[in-house]
Amino acid sequence: MKSLDAKLAEIKANRASRAFIIADAKDADMAFGVRAPGPRSFLAQRGSQPAKFSPEVWSRDEFGYRNLPEFLDIIREVTHQGLVDIMLMSAYVNEQLAIKEGLFKNSHVTPAARANDTTDVWAVRHGCYTREPSQPFRSASIDHIQCGEVECDRDGSGSFTGANLGLYSITFVNELDQDREALLWYKEFREEAERKGFRHFLEIFDPNVSSGIAPEKLGEFINDNILRTLAGVPDAGRPVFLKIVYHGPKAMEELAQYDPNLVVGILGGSAGTTYDAFRLIHDAQKYGARVALFGRKINNAEHQLAFIEMLRLITDGKISPDEAVRAYHGVLQGKGIKPTRTLDDDLKLTDQAMSYDGSAKKRATVEVRDNPLAARTNETQNSKPETRNGADWPKLADGKPDFEKMNATQRVAYHDGRLKRTFG
Repeated sequence: MKSLDAKLAEIKANRASRAFIIADAKDADMAFGVRAPGPRSFLAQRGSQPAKFSPEVWSRDEFGYRNLPEFLDIIREVTHQGLVDIMLMSAYVNEQLAIKEGLFKNSHVTPAARANDTTDVWAVRHGCYTREPSQPFRSASIDHIQCGEVECDRDGSGSFTGANLGLYSITFVNELDQDREALLWYKEFREEAERKGFRHFLEIFDPNVSSGIAPEKLGEFINDNILRTLAGVPDAGRPVFLKIVYHGPKAMEELAQYDPNLVVGILGGSAGTTYDAFRLIHDAQKYGARVALFGRKINNAEHQLAFIEMLRLITDGKISPDEAVRAYHGVLQGKGIKPTRTLDDDLKLTDQAMSYDGSAKKRATVEVRDNPLAARTNETQNSKPETRNGADWPKLADGKPDFEKMNATQRVAYHDGRLKRTFG
């Protein structure tokens, strides 16, 4: 059984469960084009996959972005790492890795593909599409996602070589004709998906243009639109979970407590600081979210595998967000990777833009006050080796670390040392 299905069943059976679904959103080629694979500062272990370049025009280092083969290598590595539950891709990348290569055949990771690409994700260089009210559009067909052909051979088994899970996105802009049209397209998609046995999860973006709604009221506007939309949809056509902007504790709890069968997830938004990402997933889980789909926050990380492991440790309750930032920087130091920001700067919380192209204005950066890590950085670095390697940590009877009895310093030191051994 895929971990996604096991966790969904556990979450619905036990509302107090800590089961948490993490998705790596590697579908940005349906939005950004050349920039989608991200900066070449991080490559998979296989290394560079250069094509033929003309040195008199530019060098790969000057160009700065990974190419598609390097992007696919990272997806393979993240999948083999096994800490995410879903790998979200474009229909084309899904074809290369799931259908042709069989990457997910013996993996607990569920492949998924972006099933539509509304105009507010057309974030091409020099374009102006994202400044216009979102309009519905679909590049990929369900059949192409499931089997890579215009029409799948349906034998009744429900088994396909490709993905059988898709992301469908709606952007409500508070304009009657626009929102009605978006819902008509969604209705058509849902009915086709139900006929073809295709599962989907529903992404709801905030308005990408001025909506006349005060920012502090957007959570209420989105929540009501979600519940109103799904009230007319029986189980057979409903999304398996939601992907929405995190609007804070009240809005999240309001939606998460409404229906025990409704599994709520968050989207990541623009990259931001490492603390932004770690605090976001921690807070969203605390107030009811059970899924997180991070795209740029993972793809722009200095070391994606270590970043993902930090996310998993946070959702498992083994480490706090600020402790995770310190441990993550420890991995970078052990790998000899220069971080994008200093530790002090990476421990700042910023208000992230949530539009797909990242163009929304961000408010002022806020420092984390009374951060225990800043005060004990020198203490940890100067501690004796036997303290850092865990010789005096509380242990269970089988010799494994006892996380229940560890203090914060011991947890940071433990994970710092373990991750350095793993990724060093």
